[in-house]
Amino acid sequence: MESMGAPGAGLAIALENLFPPLPSEIILPLAGFTAAQGRMSLVAALVWTTVGAVAGALALYGIGALIGRDRIRALVARLPLVKLADLDRTEAWFERHGAKAVFFGRMIPIFRSLISVPAGVERMPMARFLVFSTLGSLLWNTLFVLAGYGLGDNWRAVEEVVGVYSKAVLAVAVLVAAAFAAVRIVKARQAARAGTHRAKAGTRDFERDRLG
Repeated sequence: MESMGAPGAGLAIALENLFPPLPSEIILPLAGFTAAQGRMSLVAALVWTTVGAVAGALALYGIGALIGRDRIRALVARLPLVKLADLDRTEAWFERHGAKAVFFGRMIPIFRSLISVPAGVERMPMARFLVFSTLGSLLWNTLFVLAGYGLGDNWRAVEEVVGVYSKAVLAVAVLVAAAFAAVRIVKARQAARAGTHRAKAGTRDFERDRLG
């Protein structure tokens, strides 16, 4: 940002989409603080960070499109605890709610990058993807750029608040994944026990019939 100004902020946000460990909750308030110091235009900061966010989202959309639905299905078929029926349900859900998923996903840490990949895999119409990615990114960016602009020297306070939000999102994601795995393991064990019981019952019936 020091050397490139608002385009530098946009480049940083584009890279943040591709490498999520780069934190937008630092980049965006810093851009707002820099604008408050008069070293870049506030409008330029909003425009360029949104352009950067959409550029990063497009790159991930392209990765999803390159991977393709067939490769995803082949991968899921080899994963333990996951069934192709799960993927079918996810695809059906994304077909119904993909636009909302892209819009709101742009405002959720971790998922703000990931949501572009299934959009590419499912080949969401490009115009729709661009519209909802831009709107979601603009809303998220505006919130944090203006926070940095208004807080001035205290712009780092934004990082603390969003850090709690990010950890909460991550905790919920881990809990959901753990619950999903636990349910599938229990069902698999129940199915295995039921199969064993049926096999034993079949063996007993066979022996009884054989002995007359």
